[in-house]
Amino acid sequence: MSGKYYAPTGGHPGQDQLLTDRAIFTDAYAVIPKGTMRDIVTSYLPFWENTRLWVIARPMSGFAETFSQYIMEVGPGGGSDQPEADAGAEGVLFIVEGTATLTVAGETHLMEPGGYAYLPPASGWTLHNTDDAMLRFHWIRKAYEPVPGLDTPDVIVTNDRDVPPTVMPGTDGKWATTRFVDPTDLRHDMHVTVVTFEPGAVIPFLETHVMEHGLYVLEGKAVYRLNNDWVEVEAGDYMWLRAFCPQACYAGGPGKFRYLLYKDVNRHMNLRIGGTR
Repeated sequence: MSGKYYAPTGGHPGQDQLLTDRAIFTDAYAVIPKGTMRDIVTSYLPFWENTRLWVIARPMSGFAETFSQYIMEVGPGGGSDQPEADAGAEGVLFIVEGTATLTVAGETHLMEPGGYAYLPPASGWTLHNTDDAMLRFHWIRKAYEPVPGLDTPDVIVTNDRDVPPTVMPGTDGKWATTRFVDPTDLRHDMHVTVVTFEPGAVIPFLETHVMEHGLYVLEGKAVYRLNNDWVEVEAGDYMWLRAFCPQACYAGGPGKFRYLLYKDVNRHMNLRIGGTR
């Protein structure tokens, strides 16, 4: 863990900038480059003070359907005592810049860059920026899928620097995943991890699987294979993949290539369109 995380700052390009960029939207994947995250596309939420956000993923029929992902920007003194309006929604927070004061389950946590929090549904959490600097963090939301006989997951608050990465077998440490949740804990129906590649490391085959993905590049650059295309990505870019989109990558160097990864896991497939599983 190098401790560097890219965070957008907004702004607006000048009239002399070319229109050509790397933004792509297909029926299998989307690439939302950092240059598209401007002031003109920010949103606001009820009950959040001095806060704006970029929505970089939302459930879409026929595309990725299980999650939403925001990049939140909270100014000094901002935050919310009613952050989550959906009592059935679980969430993950990942801090990329500034300091967050999170209160959940009767405890208050000071979260710095690299800070991770898993927030189960109806956990009644609050979050504020009590610092003088801007706070920026990812907020990933999913409708929790309860299973009879399994308890709701516990709150988890930790930091990227405090969780040893799990090295992928046969890679000599060149490809590793920081797992904040035990993969065998079936109470969880989503995982948010940090994936790290050393310069030149690869995903050596086209992954093709049922899990949907959101991949936000925290650091470095790479060439990513998405469906039939090779695309260049760098810190601040976002890749949004529907189920079964083939994917692989080469890490470009000179430093580490790291991204925040969402995927849905550990539940039966819905066999009734528009119904429950």
